[in-house]
Amino acid sequence: MRVGILGGSFDPVHAGHLHVARAAQRAFALDRVVFVPAARPPHKPGQLLASGLDRTTMLEIALERDPSFLVSTIELERAGPSFTIDTVRALPAELGLPADVELFLLIGGDNLPDLPAWREAGELLRRVQPVVVLRAGDEQEVVERLRATLGEEVAQRLERGLVRAEPVAVSATQLRAALVRGEDPGAALPQGVLEYIRARGIYAARPSGR
Repeated sequence: MRVGILGGSFDPVHAGHLHVARAAQRAFALDRVVFVPAARPPHKPGQLLASGLDRTTMLEIALERDPSFLVSTIELERAGPSFTIDTVRALPAELGLPADVELFLLIGGDNLPDLPAWREAGELLRRVQPVVVLRAGDEQEVVERLRATLGEEVAQRLERGLVRAEPVAVSATQLRAALVRGEDPGAALPQGVLEYIRARGIYAARPSGR
């Protein structure tokens, strides 16, 4: 069993998230990809998010046609900030899998420079195979800069996890702003998710910068 983990705010889940999951699944023959909505992302202090229930429901709607894509609320159920190392340690048991199941952690290229500051970063990146779907084009350069900080073993694992795929340029911030203005985001948002957002009025009254 090869399990991918994709964490994030998913506020809302959009085509970019699905693109990353599918590209990683193809590249590493993942049996499952588990989407893990964060309760309190430690790198986004004070950010106002849609409720955990709404973000979970939007994910379930977006993923309902692909049985290999799952949603875990493990971080929403845990008190305090959402640290990835805690999720990696607890998720196999929640899924009913052995503790040593092969895990692949999907990391946004924009998060690469901050990896050394993640809680127990070295231990985390030895436990999982990191997967980075290339977006900005400079990820290889970032890995080279991280080599001295994280060590050769981790740098090699990062290099093995670089996946080249046609980028899908979608920004959750821009999506929320468009929804506030009442615009149709088109293919950037799964249709069922858009219908749910409109029915619930999730972003209608929220400032576009949040």
